[in-house]
Amino acid sequence: MKIILVTGASGFVAKHLIGQLLAAGYRVRGTVRGQGKVPGIWEAVRVLAPEREAGLELVEADLLSDAGWSEAMAGVDAVMHVAAAIVAEEPRDASLVVRPAVEGTERVLQHAHAAGVKRVIMTSSIATVGYGLGHERGVRRYTEADFTSIETMRRSWAYCIGKTLAERAAWAFAGSNGMELTTIHPGAILGPATDKDTSISLGLVTGLLDGSTPAMARIGFAISDVRDVAAMHVAALDKPESIGQRYLCTGPFMTFEQVADVLRRAYPERKITIKVVPDWIIRILAALGGPVRQIINDVGNQKHFDGSKGEALLGRPYRSNEEAILSAADSAIRLGLLKTKSV
Repeated sequence: MKIILVTGASGFVAKHLIGQLLAAGYRVRGTVRGQGKVPGIWEAVRVLAPEREAGLELVEADLLSDAGWSEAMAGVDAVMHVAAAIVAEEPRDASLVVRPAVEGTERVLQHAHAAGVKRVIMTSSIATVGYGLGHERGVRRYTEADFTSIETMRRSWAYCIGKTLAERAAWAFAGSNGMELTTIHPGAILGPATDKDTSISLGLVTGLLDGSTPAMARIGFAISDVRDVAAMHVAALDKPESIGQRYLCTGPFMTFEQVADVLRRAYPERKITIKVVPDWIIRILAALGGPVRQIINDVGNQKHFDGSKGEALLGRPYRSNEEAILSAADSAIRLGLLKTKSV
């Protein structure tokens, strides 16, 4: 059986990916920074691939250190680089996000190349596709041919900078060293959590359900179901034509208010906000710092991402936005992830 290395094994996407790889018959070696989040990985495997636990091995390796990576790459047939530094608020020091993204990607590729591993599938983001391209107002449609220009972004965003620089570095290294790279680009990742240690992105749903989001910004999202994101990684591994390609894994654009409407219909007993914050207030808050700095680049415009190329690779339609939202909500309630009881 082929051995697939999955970096950042404790992440939301990585757990689903590990489960799907195991279910497909692969052996998986996952990297973790420490032992603190290991129980959640095993819990996810018991949910997603209960008969395949013996196929998973976990090893310690940090994106900012060379220690452990040579051993992690030994005997590996392909690498899925999923690990990323994601924070709830824009950091004062952007390097806290940018450095792990860029140095981590370079380190993973360097060690893969040294071990003779050619095939790499990397989790990127729509953040590397639709920003810094002069779109400040109105509607624009993006495809994989678009590439974020961080040099012309009007407002800094550490995650976007880190992801874009990391993808640039990955394509440059792959091109210079004969590596077979594919990048996958999800949007706002929802879908079912497998354990209590889950993604910051689920806050989009839990904040509405428990009332910790008292009002909504007038923005929207390209929503991706975590199960589709994981499946696209596996599909890329199985299909050689994906080598050298970027793939958007994105459903239709949906506004924050529409997400709230879906939840309101499904959970009529919950007091889900109908309040919307005017754009001018968001801009003031962003200038002062805090969480809204991460969404300020999406205020006043609609970014629609064409996921049809990725859907063709997947070989089936994406799950609907509604399914992604409601499965996230159901798992959040079942796992006790809500902060308060909004009823």
